[in-house]
Amino acid sequence: MPAPVRLAAVAVTAAACLGASTVPALAADGDTVVSRGVTIPAFYNPPATLPTANGALVRSEPLPLALSLPGIDGPLPGRATRLMYKSTDSNGRPVAVTGAYIEPSADWQGTGPRPLVALAPGTMGQGDQCAASLGLEHPLQLNGQTVSVGYEDLAVYRLLAKGIAVVVTDYAGLGATDRLHTYVNRVDEAHAVLDAVRAARSLPGTSLTTASRVALFGYSQGGGATAAAAELQSAYAPDVAIAGTYAGAPPADLTEVTKAIDGSDLAGALGWSVNGFLQSDPALRPIADAHLNAAGRAALDDLSTMCVGDALFAYNSARSTAWTTDGKTISDVIAAEPALQAFLDEQRIGTTRPSGPVRLATGTSDNLVPHAQARRLAVDWCRLGGNVTYKPVILPDAGRALINHFAPLLTDQGDAISWLTDRLNGKPVTSACGLLPFQP
Repeated sequence: MPAPVRLAAVAVTAAACLGASTVPALAADGDTVVSRGVTIPAFYNPPATLPTANGALVRSEPLPLALSLPGIDGPLPGRATRLMYKSTDSNGRPVAVTGAYIEPSADWQGTGPRPLVALAPGTMGQGDQCAASLGLEHPLQLNGQTVSVGYEDLAVYRLLAKGIAVVVTDYAGLGATDRLHTYVNRVDEAHAVLDAVRAARSLPGTSLTTASRVALFGYSQGGGATAAAAELQSAYAPDVAIAGTYAGAPPADLTEVTKAIDGSDLAGALGWSVNGFLQSDPALRPIADAHLNAAGRAALDDLSTMCVGDALFAYNSARSTAWTTDGKTISDVIAAEPALQAFLDEQRIGTTRPSGPVRLATGTSDNLVPHAQARRLAVDWCRLGGNVTYKPVILPDAGRALINHFAPLLTDQGDAISWLTDRLNGKPVTSACGLLPFQP
């Protein structure tokens, strides 16, 4: 499948160690970007200069929701606005992040002013066409070159139906065309989530007030993002008080997750991870150059523009032993390289007490984002004094890793939203850490 086509004299940046396309071409404001046959709206091209303040709006425009009905007080389930806002990446540099805010048509029936949930999407892929904000406009992209499904739309609409405003982040580099998405980088993702709240608050014409309670919702990649945001809130965004956080199936320990996804239904996520790590820390590229063979470099290039659907078709059950010069797995390479170990250690979630109450859910049969490492995050947080509600989602082993991972999202989503709604209503919750020793 072709890499993105950059038109109108776009400057192509080559990655010295991993091939030409693992660092994407840089799109200037006004350039046309086509990723796997999908034209990315010019809105997603960041300007050369960004505002100083984190969460400051760069631009906004109306976003047509694909699933929308006329209503007396406006379109159902709400009116959407596409956003671009300023954030800070893990290197302390300014970064433009895109997303969407949806003002519900339904009234908020709870206490206080209308609340806000920042939704961190699960794994979408690494191509710009995979961005969750585009998924609200086009829930299914299917053109023979890419397959993108806006599966987070379900959670968004369930929240809107309760009268809860929603802001969705696309994360750094997903949608925004100036860089590659730094997949599962905990700092980049946490900052993007927290700054999305700030951006939504500053958007004119909404029903949000300074007293609007805020909660975070995320599953899988999104669960890691909200978990990291709850940890980093007090230092990075003390102005964003968190009433509650739902972190479903969080990839808290990437060393364990890397082992699990190798050879799985979603083996392509290995490529997204490596691409993202090299975007965050170019000093790791000589290590990658020493270990990746031509097939590995080609896979990373290919995956850098793929969505989840594409990866499921093209790299289902792929093993990283085919990508390395000596036939070792990527996990073996990590174990042998102190610099890689140190990088993944920095990505570990569970070293800081989260702000506010957290509901952590994990499927007991999940062997894609392994249950054990997600449960260990609950243990770590409890040891740090966190207010943790741990929810093991007990389902039988379906025989496929992707089903084992995806099924808890659907079966637990209603309870997760109800728990968050209670927090947004101001209802207190007592930590359930004392029950952990008796739970799987």
